[in-house]
Amino acid sequence: MVNKSRIAGFYAIADTDCLNKTRLLPAVGEAIAGGARIIQYRDKSHDVPARFAQAKIIVALCRQHGVLFIVNDDVELAKQALADGVHLGRMDASLIRARAQLGPKALIGVSCYNELTRALQAQTEGADYIAFGSFFPSLTKPGAVRADTELLRAAKQKLHIPIVAIGGITPENGASLIAAGADALAAIEGVFAQADVLVAARRYAVLFADKAESP
Repeated sequence: MVNKSRIAGFYAIADTDCLNKTRLLPAVGEAIAGGARIIQYRDKSHDVPARFAQAKIIVALCRQHGVLFIVNDDVELAKQALADGVHLGRMDASLIRARAQLGPKALIGVSCYNELTRALQAQTEGADYIAFGSFFPSLTKPGAVRADTELLRAAKQKLHIPIVAIGGITPENGASLIAAGADALAAIEGVFAQADVLVAARRYAVLFADKAESP
């Protein structure tokens, strides 16, 4: 059974727009070695067989290392690949429908952008974690709405599920988000577009080690 409290630490998003098929699995392995605790598979193509094949390979690697594997957007792919769960955006399947398909043990995350009301509703409907962002300018979604640390502080007072921060997050600006209440930091380019993925992942992961060691 998945431990639903494990949404914490560095959350690496393996986006196939950033990683070609030959680089995908090695890069995910390097991110895990660097300290990623959650891997999300994000692929916006319509190549169903390729998406399934990639997801199955990554889920096996995550199982080997005790890392959570989340599928972006696609509830059916998450079910077929035996993923730990799915992450849903505004235009994806409803949380209630995803829960019906995946069952009570699945992790379901919901993008809440800069909307605390949406996060509270997701919590009421049974979300296992929510994500706020973009906190900083992002190459993946340059037009994304902007969230701020005050939102994190307010959410921390009202939510009892983990909070993921996303959007332009780097090892240099991530500590302020953890201090404001983020349980996990998500990144794409900050790790997978770097020359050394392992070192890049480690720079995020150490932010949480620093937090654990602080009084």
